[in-house]
Amino acid sequence: MYKLTNELYFPPVATAHPSGIVAFGGDLSAERLILAYKSGIFPWFEDGEEITWFAPEYRMVLFLNNLRITKSTRSILNRNTFKVTFNQAFKEVITNCQQIKRNGQLGTWITDDMLASYLNLHEMGYAKSVEVWQENKLVGGLYGIDLGHIFCGESMFSKTSNASKIAFIHLAEKLKTENYQLIDAQVYNEYLESLGCEEIPRDLFMKILNKELKVVYDD
Repeated sequence: MYKLTNELYFPPVATAHPSGIVAFGGDLSAERLILAYKSGIFPWFEDGEEITWFAPEYRMVLFLNNLRITKSTRSILNRNTFKVTFNQAFKEVITNCQQIKRNGQLGTWITDDMLASYLNLHEMGYAKSVEVWQENKLVGGLYGIDLGHIFCGESMFSKTSNASKIAFIHLAEKLKTENYQLIDAQVYNEYLESLGCEEIPRDLFMKILNKELKVVYDD
């Protein structure tokens, strides 16, 4: 597998190992991270490990028209139990994502260096957050990288039932009104599937990504 140098470069995603690993090493500079996301690659590693870059063979995505909202969730939305905001508390959201305890997970892949890097990306306008409030307390949220037309979800947290789900739904509905194509949810899990996400082949994901990047950045 490819070992990155100081050169700002990633190998083609088609060269990825069956595990999805494209490369090791490099850094978490804003320039490299932005290049990674635009190349269909994301960092995923735990504290103490070498930086590892992934482009899995199958990508978990939400096509925004396929958002799934159950009757019980719709009822919660209609009751206005939660207040939802956008980009009002990015640091608090990513810190909660880093610190929240998750079943079957001993540590966190959001290292202190990664947290600092994404705070920098937020200041640059790339990293964005959704916050869910209850009685003026932050009880859930998510953050990710906004490429324009495609939102790359990174992590979510919930301190009370349904809070992260509410964040995801509000994000999806907002992006749909702004003519985004999909949310990149990266890798499969049942929770994401319950919200309407599905796995698509890496080649199809890259075709969509490259098409939308051309629309956004060539205009």
